[in-house]
Amino acid sequence: MQRGPALSDRLVLCYHAVSPTWPANLSITPDALDRQLGTLAARGYRGATFTELLTSREPRPLMAATFDDGYQSVLKLAKPILDRHGVPGTLYAPTDWPGRPGPMSWPGIDRWLGTPHEPELQSLTWEEIRGLASDGWEIGSHTCSHPHLEEVPDDRLDAELRQSKAVLEEQLGQECTSIAYPYGSVDARVEGAARAAGYRGAGDIPRVLYRPRAMRWPRTPIYHKDDDRRFATKVSPAMRRWRGSRAGRALDRLRTERFG
Repeated sequence: MQRGPALSDRLVLCYHAVSPTWPANLSITPDALDRQLGTLAARGYRGATFTELLTSREPRPLMAATFDDGYQSVLKLAKPILDRHGVPGTLYAPTDWPGRPGPMSWPGIDRWLGTPHEPELQSLTWEEIRGLASDGWEIGSHTCSHPHLEEVPDDRLDAELRQSKAVLEEQLGQECTSIAYPYGSVDARVEGAARAAGYRGAGDIPRVLYRPRAMRWPRTPIYHKDDDRRFATKVSPAMRRWRGSRAGRALDRLRTERFG
């Protein structure tokens, strides 16, 4: 008999785009997203926003579906699926892009410029983001321009964190409490700067799993290549406990050193 998740389990998924045809690793199909949320619901998880998950004392297992970058597909394809499952999403949008004409572009997605999939890179508008917020979604910062925060100097780091938070609060009329570090790029300097900028929670995408803490909460990234079996392994409480153990962390480090 398969054991369910522990009562204290807190699972944060990291998605990006949703598309039936885009083969990018950061895109998943609508059918896959639907099956994944259904699987977690069947296992007893309740959907929550990222900040709610961090602060709730509810004994029931909680899961947060977070979406980085602010692609149009989050509204058009992901939201109807989350609505059917009763899951409030969390969107992390880089504030330089909403309402800006043309596709978003930064290292990692710019390879799709000039291809038939370029329209997938279109950002949500501020009006659309405000609509998500009014429907119960959490809207958090993904900085202004989506840089590798570990690589930027202190003055730019401070600006990326503070200005994006201020823009979101001005546009939405509510406090921005959390941030997702672009590329999962975070170290002690970045974590300290995010805390000083006024964030109360932050999502990471670590290669080596560590014990969660509010300003460096490990999210589970879900990619195009993650079929049902890989997804089940990634979200397994037993597997996540193993990866967070001393032996699991050592194996993750070894894999990172070998494969980058």
